[in-house]
Amino acid sequence: MRKRLAAVLLLMAAAVPPGTAAAADPIYKDPAQPISARVADLLSRMSLDEKVGQMTQAERGAVTNADITSFRIGSLLSGGGSAPSPNNATSWANMYDSFQNAARATPLGIPMIYGVDAVHGHNNVVGATIFPHNIGLGATRDPALVQRIGRATAEEVSGTGIDWDFAPCLCVARNDRWGRTYESFGETPENATSMTTMITGLQGAKLSDPGSVLATAKHYIGDGGTTDGDDQGNTQLGEADLRAIHLPPFREAVARGVGSVMITYSSWNGTKLHGHRYLITDVLKNELGFSGLVVSDWNAIDQIDGQPGFTAAEVRTSINAGLDMIMVPTEWRQFITLLKAEVQAGRVPMSRIDDANRRILTKKFELGLFERPLTDRSYTPTVGNAAHRALAREAVRKSQVLLKNQNGVLPLPKTASKLFVAGKNADNIGHQSGGWTISWQGGSGPVTPGTTVLQGIRSAVSTSTTVTYHRNGTGIDGSYQAAIAVIGETPYAEGVGDRPGSMGLDSEDLATLNTLRASGVPVVVVLVSGRPLDIAAQLSGWHALVAAWLPGTEGNGVADVLFGDHKPTGTLPFTWMQNAGQQPINAGDGKTPLFPHGFGARFPATQNAYAVIGASYYDEQRGTQVERCTDSGCGQNVGYLTPGDYVAYADVDFGATPPTSVTTRIASGSTAGGTLQYRLDSPTGPVIATVSAASTGGWQTWTSRTAAVSGATGVHRLYLVATGGTGGDLANVNWFQFAR
Repeated sequence: MRKRLAAVLLLMAAAVPPGTAAAADPIYKDPAQPISARVADLLSRMSLDEKVGQMTQAERGAVTNADITSFRIGSLLSGGGSAPSPNNATSWANMYDSFQNAARATPLGIPMIYGVDAVHGHNNVVGATIFPHNIGLGATRDPALVQRIGRATAEEVSGTGIDWDFAPCLCVARNDRWGRTYESFGETPENATSMTTMITGLQGAKLSDPGSVLATAKHYIGDGGTTDGDDQGNTQLGEADLRAIHLPPFREAVARGVGSVMITYSSWNGTKLHGHRYLITDVLKNELGFSGLVVSDWNAIDQIDGQPGFTAAEVRTSINAGLDMIMVPTEWRQFITLLKAEVQAGRVPMSRIDDANRRILTKKFELGLFERPLTDRSYTPTVGNAAHRALAREAVRKSQVLLKNQNGVLPLPKTASKLFVAGKNADNIGHQSGGWTISWQGGSGPVTPGTTVLQGIRSAVSTSTTVTYHRNGTGIDGSYQAAIAVIGETPYAEGVGDRPGSMGLDSEDLATLNTLRASGVPVVVVLVSGRPLDIAAQLSGWHALVAAWLPGTEGNGVADVLFGDHKPTGTLPFTWMQNAGQQPINAGDGKTPLFPHGFGARFPATQNAYAVIGASYYDEQRGTQVERCTDSGCGQNVGYLTPGDYVAYADVDFGATPPTSVTTRIASGSTAGGTLQYRLDSPTGPVIATVSAASTGGWQTWTSRTAAVSGATGVHRLYLVATGGTGGDLANVNWFQFAR
């Protein structure tokens, strides 16, 4: 009988076509089977050790390959700044593959999933493209751009093997004192909801598609609404307000199919979210229908009872509340021991363990990790590539918000003879990139390759323009056409970044600004910061103000706007306070801001011929210089005008009715005589007015001379041309204004 049975089995085996799975092969290993069937089959084969291991996420530096295999660890992560050596894309890929092979060596061969905070590009990796932080992306009001950034980030993350991104942050920041304000797309639920397109960019059409990674909506829920902006603090709101302000972006994230949700450290009305069954299970999973996995934040379950060292009660509470995977970076062994004991004692039901594993395994199957567990090296060259840096530069220029532009000082002329740049953030990749860049809190200096704002300025101007830089403004004088002060905050991340007291500029910035202002040169402030700052007391002394936020590695995008290659289009995602005492200040709360939510000035399409036009605000010149002016007009004058020299002004609009006169503010100590001619469209174009350049009695002795005008209607490029005389300097000019 046994021989006959063996013969039948041999015949059955021979009947299996080559390349098909034998009947005895596990269903979970067959990619042709539905994912739900594969999950059910795998789950039925798993021991409690394997199930608890899947629910454990450890930090890369706290495990060995042997640990992964022995303890069946289901997930690893890199904390901020935790990287292989050398820190480059290839090292990351090699590290990932090594860990993954250890996971596949377990009896069931379940692949691990690796998470990282790629919150503005793949920001832990040296050489990656660093995009603007979310506050800047919120200023763009461009969801399609944000989706493209999500895709670019996913490609760079994929190129290092990583398959899970702890982004985007969908917090609605309501108090700018909070140190994570820059991680928010804005102060209204609409701001964050519109930018959930990041999820679509990260996850792609399908998670199994090449270059797709698992996205994370964080931090659920209310982290941006804590009292006094206290990080990990208490959000004191009624449920109706919590739902109206903080829930909408998560509702939209679930509708977009986000694969994971991370819970916030903070509390709602005194109860830590990591133990809040109602908000996690009843609202997120049941009401919103979230079918993905819920992950804790870093060691966050340890905060449930408010005492250091997590306990069995905290483990039990968090799992029963609905958390599926627990981030226990270094104490993962203790977590495994405690959770097993809680299950064996019946205090955590097996049904909850199975539900968590079902959610985790489903995402691993959807990502295709069982079939393609190792790094897709075809994406490794995308890390920091030219296309992604061009996208980042586009995002930078679209994020710039023009807040002040007195006398049309911006855009600056590329042909200015001399420009001065100052400020601690002008030539510092680390400062302009902010926190969560290479290290957790960020750093100073060339932390990763990129273009500083200063380098962008130097690249933007003509070869004949001299750009002088000194961090503190030392060496400036009145001969510069403008001073660009790149000032503001230095890097920080959560906790360290909270500002419970002053929210103003530091002493170094204030001293730099005083030095620049004392020169009489127009001061253009580029504010690099992760939130609005308390600057109202200084604003009157600045000719222009641009909020640049935290632009990342592509500082040339700032220069694109300063010099008019691209007009400013950004608008404020946050209400800008009059002073720190107004915090919290948000749209609709009745407080009068310095600048309202949604504000953003624009470069005018044309210059008004009938308003004062500062002579030094030209955008083209030949042979002239600017210098500090003693007149009360525009602060600087154009000087050293000799016959044939000129200055030009773009898009001067005379309207349909022509002017009859032009008043020119002039000073001269010359005996050369000569005239200043106003010409249209070229230095040799039609003359519409002629002003005498005769001596006024001194080079800073000012008088207003009015001349008749004829033949000017519509929009023209206006040239002021020095002509005639006996040679030498003719006159200085401070401003001019046409009249009808």
